[in-house]
Amino acid sequence: MTDPAFRLRPGTLQDTRAAFDVFVPTVRDLSTRQGAPWEANPEEMWPRIEPIMIMLAEHAAEWWVAEDEASGEMIGYARSVERGGLFELSEFFVLPSRQAAGLGVELLRRTFPLGRGDVRAIIATTDLRAQVRYYRAGTAARFPIFSLIGAPGAGISDGAADRSIEAHRATEEDIPALAEVERAALGFDRGDEFRWLLDHREGYVYRRAGRIIGSAFMSERGGVGPVAAAEPSDTPGILDHLERRAAELEVAEMSFDVPGPNEAGIRHLLDRRFKLDPFLTLLMSSRPFGQFDRFIGFAPPFVL
Repeated sequence: MTDPAFRLRPGTLQDTRAAFDVFVPTVRDLSTRQGAPWEANPEEMWPRIEPIMIMLAEHAAEWWVAEDEASGEMIGYARSVERGGLFELSEFFVLPSRQAAGLGVELLRRTFPLGRGDVRAIIATTDLRAQVRYYRAGTAARFPIFSLIGAPGAGISDGAADRSIEAHRATEEDIPALAEVERAALGFDRGDEFRWLLDHREGYVYRRAGRIIGSAFMSERGGVGPVAAAEPSDTPGILDHLERRAAELEVAEMSFDVPGPNEAGIRHLLDRRFKLDPFLTLLMSSRPFGQFDRFIGFAPPFVL
């Protein structure tokens, strides 16, 4: 360690709110430096983010927090999840005042150790210091992930729906089908996390002429993902259903975090008057994997 003023320890579920209080100023500082200030109200955001952060805590492969030696205040944390051979760094945040002092290197070494995972993946910000660390951690940038934000229903016309797609509300009995669709798109599936998704988001299985052609999840507040389609051409019909459902729920704003290769999804949402947010993330991995022309990850983009 180059900074003796901090100590590291494994994280616990009781650290969840303190981790959020590190996440907010770190992302706010980065977005301001990149010319796209993020003005989210933490107290309004917390109820939406808390269930996701609890899920990540409960499913963490590694979770380490850094505390100030004198005050005991959390000043940074990092966490990873592992699904089969997919080893993913889900979070890595250090308070702006404590960056560039060796803390990040130590957190990353413990949370995302070299040599672990068949595929190593990160949904990364474009922060240059973080990029240096991620390349040294054995990953490389593959493509951008675009956030598209808009009011559901604003660009819908009655004749635009794909009537050949049938949406069925998913239950635990559908988990094998959900896993199969996601595995076909990513090469991996999220295992027990499907039960959490079904408890916290509306889940759907999509069929055409009796054949399963996709799956999707959406929160009651309009957070979308994950979404997987059998073919890229199936994506617009799935997104159309989710948007219409969000309009039924009177969601004021919904967001999609769409991989750059998903041309069908991005063009569909742009045609529906969704706007590109200037804050970009990148998919970084140890090698190319998956078919991201038919996949959309979590919103907010903590994990795939």
